[in-house]
Amino acid sequence: MKYLFENLSNKKVLILGFGREGQSNYRLLRQEYPKILISIADIKNIEIKGDENTTLYLGEKYLDNICDFDYIIKSPGIPFGKELIEAKRKGIEITSQTKIFFEKCCGQIIGVTGTKGKSTTSTLIYQILKENGLKTFLVGNIENPSLEALASNNGEDVVFVYELSSQQLADLDKSPQISIVLNVGVDHLDWHGSREEYVNAKKNIVRYQTISDFAILNSDDQIARDFAKSTKAKVVYFSKSFLENKFKQRFFLRGEHNLENIAAIVAVARILKIKDEIILGVLSTFKGLEHRLEWVREVGRINFYNDSASTNQTSVKAAVNSFNEPITLIMGGYDRGINYDELAEYLSKIVNLKTILLIGQIGDKIKKSLEKAEYKGKMLSLGKNSMEIIVKTAFENTANGGVVLLSPAAASFDMFKNYKDRGNQFKKAVVLLGTQYERK
Repeated sequence: MKYLFENLSNKKVLILGFGREGQSNYRLLRQEYPKILISIADIKNIEIKGDENTTLYLGEKYLDNICDFDYIIKSPGIPFGKELIEAKRKGIEITSQTKIFFEKCCGQIIGVTGTKGKSTTSTLIYQILKENGLKTFLVGNIENPSLEALASNNGEDVVFVYELSSQQLADLDKSPQISIVLNVGVDHLDWHGSREEYVNAKKNIVRYQTISDFAILNSDDQIARDFAKSTKAKVVYFSKSFLENKFKQRFFLRGEHNLENIAAIVAVARILKIKDEIILGVLSTFKGLEHRLEWVREVGRINFYNDSASTNQTSVKAAVNSFNEPITLIMGGYDRGINYDELAEYLSKIVNLKTILLIGQIGDKIKKSLEKAEYKGKMLSLGKNSMEIIVKTAFENTANGGVVLLSPAAASFDMFKNYKDRGNQFKKAVVLLGTQYERK
């Protein structure tokens, strides 16, 4: 197989960002080029077991020297700010793991994007393809770093299901053979700078398709539907309104939004000529993904749900609409500069949303939006209290038969390592509360 990273022997290489993808890039680079000098830049004071050919640039000034390099591999979480713009102006090559994957992949790529639902949809498509006997891999935003899967499985007979965030799509100049757009709301405005730039990045999933490709678009979502104007591919629309009952009856996750996911999945399967029996078999055994409307347990006739992966306003709307019971909503987190007025207006009309617990850096900002929208329910500001206190307060303010829902509409970095850490701490606190309740 050809190298993933070509012609780097005499170049100064920088890995920008050392999260999951950055670490993957480092491992692969070292395999292909054991002796070249690799530099790593990250705002965090990371620890790495490197060698004499590895240099670290860490802390607040980690971007200061990026113009000293010939080749930069950027992690998706780092925005294309003024430093990178200057580096590009000077002719420095800037790429990403996703961009390299699309350049080197010989197999078929099914790309999935959306403000809400892409992880569940990607996982189900992967499971259906696998059940159908296809050689398939789930990569991208949810699962394995894509280049590691590609390094050992790059062939024309392989299908890669790639969950694509707006950041991963932003620098692409190639599109998947099959692209799925579930919905387009508002997210990552701190990264993109504006809603227009966010939508424009999403369009890259269809923008470079050919006439032999497929763009599968949600006809119920105005922006997703309009992506048809930006592609040469065959357009296939899907809608939960026209989803056959047999698929609804075999799927047991809460939420109308999940019917959109299933409608998209059926559209993909029909293009690939996969029998309905296989789709139904996978749907009937699927238990959902962790941190996505995940039922935790019941404590004293109150059910707790962990939706910590809900980091944007679209997903919170979908979450609260999944319940008819009285809801106590735990919301808030890291401030990414997003306006919450529209979400507050929406939530103020949800009659069974009885209590909102506001947490984290963004809590007071959301409270002001809710007051402006004249939300009639109870609001409690808990700031950066421990998750044990947050869960206990939620329990004490929820009626019997009600639901406590962690669906933050915000990133987690003000109080937690990431959304998984936030969700795991929530689940741990709920289990502790249940144990204490049972002892009484």
